[in-house]
Amino acid sequence: MKIILSADENWGIGNKGQLLIRIPSDMKNFRAETMGKVLVYGRKTLETFPGQQPLEGRKNIILSSNPDYTVKNATVVHNLDELEEVLADYDTDIVYCIGGAKVYEELLPMTDTCIVTKIDRAFEADRFFTDLDKSDEWELTEESEEQVYFDTTYTFRVYKRK
Repeated sequence: MKIILSADENWGIGNKGQLLIRIPSDMKNFRAETMGKVLVYGRKTLETFPGQQPLEGRKNIILSSNPDYTVKNATVVHNLDELEEVLADYDTDIVYCIGGAKVYEELLPMTDTCIVTKIDRAFEADRFFTDLDKSDEWELTEESEEQVYFDTTYTFRVYKRK
């Protein structure tokens, strides 16, 4: 399984239920990377999407502890055991966890690759991701040239589990 996210210099990933910044090339990269793939994410993440609808062109699997929660054009699972049953039908190379913070934390142990848009700026954040640069379990294997969006610089990075 892969995780895909954007994080600021403090590994902040969100604030008050929203992304810290929307960078067009990051969104384009996310779309290109995940199109036709299997996405795993939480209910709160779904609620940030336009119309609170699953992303088109992808298999959407939503984690929710609410047993009555249903979403049109998506599979809803209620725990990690149910998730593992559903994911057994897919090659792990096409499965992407896209958030939020709680789901990232739960699925990080099952992940072998993290695709990170690393933003060289600190934002006000109330949700954070594990600092992969300080982890003994992860190594940076790829990094793009520095990109610029207005006054914000960032790079696209790939981390692999050691």
